[in-house]
Amino acid sequence: MKLSKIVLFAALATALTSAYALETENEKKEVSKKELIRETDKTVNRVKEAVCMDSDTECLKAKAKHRVEETTEVVKDKTSEIKNKVDE
Repeated sequence: MKLSKIVLFAALATALTSAYALETENEKKEVSKKELIRETDKTVNRVKEAVCMDSDTECLKAKAKHRVEETTEVVKDKTSEIKNKVDE
């Protein structure tokens, strides 16, 4: 019984490891481009937050909005990167 579990585990592990592929050069460039865009957007958002002249509530609202947008972009980009790494 234990031997069959080990064989099954080994077969699954082999199948899963062969599912990964290397990213192409175009995909690597796309990742770098997206990271640069995200960092630029983040910096612009921080500057806007630092010079915010609205009420405290409005400034905090804008800050929260920026964080949600940044997080959404990171998740979308990372999902795309993972998709590119896995053979379909």
